[in-house]
Amino acid sequence: MTDTIGIDDMGRMIRSAADKIRANRDELSKLDSAIGDGDHGMTITRAMGIAEKVIEESEKKELKGLLKDVGWGVMGVDGGATGPLLGSFLMGLSNGVGEQDAIDCPTLAAMFEAGLAGVRRQSKAQIGDKTMMDALLPAVDVIRQAADAGKSIKETLHKVAAAAENGAVSTKKFQARFGRAKNLGERTIGHQDPGATSMALIFQGFFEGLP
Repeated sequence: MTDTIGIDDMGRMIRSAADKIRANRDELSKLDSAIGDGDHGMTITRAMGIAEKVIEESEKKELKGLLKDVGWGVMGVDGGATGPLLGSFLMGLSNGVGEQDAIDCPTLAAMFEAGLAGVRRQSKAQIGDKTMMDALLPAVDVIRQAADAGKSIKETLHKVAAAAENGAVSTKKFQARFGRAKNLGERTIGHQDPGATSMALIFQGFFEGLP
């Protein structure tokens, strides 16, 4: 059997990610209260809720168009950088998928690389800057390695989720260099970054969304 996913699978992955964010909304806001303004949980939950709504209401039959609509919807969410960054990531996925509707693991890797490229157009943050990039960059590296090694999509997403989670946890040792948190300087050390944490939860949701 060919190891591919389609538009329905991607819909399930995004809905699962939204569920994961909702379940952790209060914890994300708690993390943000320590180094930000405390609203990240609400903002990212709203963003993922919009992603769900777009999927539920869309009549698109091709994956590229659906992901583009999801990205545009999320990009318009109020609340700092969350909407533009997450929306750029989701929009980037649409650029990476091309015209294909049956996505194999190498194509999925290309999609996530294109998603990262979308975020890079919005942010210059790197690993160690205490941002969502601390989860996103390792995740994208892992998905390419796993795809090149011939791993299945499910196995690959499991590895991706683990890499993103490790990246999020690692932010505890970093000093924030972007956003409101950078104004706190060394006081941010010891606190896990909420943006990296929500990115890790989204990847975990992607993994859990596939049977």
